[in-house]
Amino acid sequence: MDGSFLTHLGTKLDGFFYNFGPALIKAVIIFTVGVFLIQLLMHFISRLFEKYKVELSLKSFIESLSTFLLYGILIFIVGRILGIKGSTFLAIFGAIGLAIGLALQGSLENFAGGVLILMFKPFQVGDKVIINGVFGVVHEINILYTRIRTYDGKIFTMPNGKVSNSDVENRSILPYRRVQISLNFSFDEDIDELREIITSTMEKHPKLVDQKPVQFWVREMGDYCMKTSARCWTKTEGFWRVYWDQIEAIKKALEANNIELTIPKREIHQPDLQEKSSKEPFE
Repeated sequence: MDGSFLTHLGTKLDGFFYNFGPALIKAVIIFTVGVFLIQLLMHFISRLFEKYKVELSLKSFIESLSTFLLYGILIFIVGRILGIKGSTFLAIFGAIGLAIGLALQGSLENFAGGVLILMFKPFQVGDKVIINGVFGVVHEINILYTRIRTYDGKIFTMPNGKVSNSDVENRSILPYRRVQISLNFSFDEDIDELREIITSTMEKHPKLVDQKPVQFWVREMGDYCMKTSARCWTKTEGFWRVYWDQIEAIKKALEANNIELTIPKREIHQPDLQEKSSKEPFE
């Protein structure tokens, strides 16, 4: 190999390390210290969330977003030390953001929906909800998807973009719920007697809310019966137990008083067969 070439290469390398070396060493030091500080800060944030019992899904989201932003700032600082212009960084980040946006349009919609859910909290993990016709318990909320566990042991995974734009019925958000039982009786039954039997039976349940009334009303006069509604209030977490107990207790009370629930009836009128046979046949 030509000695002049090696001499020239050595000169170039010397010049490179002389001009660029200090900045490179400084950048490595800044990057190393920055990584250490980011890890220290994230550990502090995590401990802070645990202290104030921040919801797990919100904690995960904030930690991920904070890590991304902090590393982005660190890379920007290191790039500036190495002499990379700020406009170049903006162009690179803009191109990356555009490419990610085009590739992950659905995921970005779900991400935005997850942010809205975590901010406004229409439901939380453990709540009983109806979302998009699915009734169950909120099993998990992450930044992209919400999982609902139904009472027959199924898991429904729903994209947060769709969930955030749907009507959500939350049956756990209030402390009390009304137990309502629909009953149909014959028009011959005495309303006052029915009210006394049913309300006195329902009032015996130990899980009722004292400050809420037990009621019995005729809500509609149907074609073949009186449509009534028996109502009481209980704590939300014990709703189904009270509902089932009251149905059973009302049935036993009605049987003890020889009162029957009505079933749909229709009267069919048929012309007299003898009268029909006496008519002249149609020609």
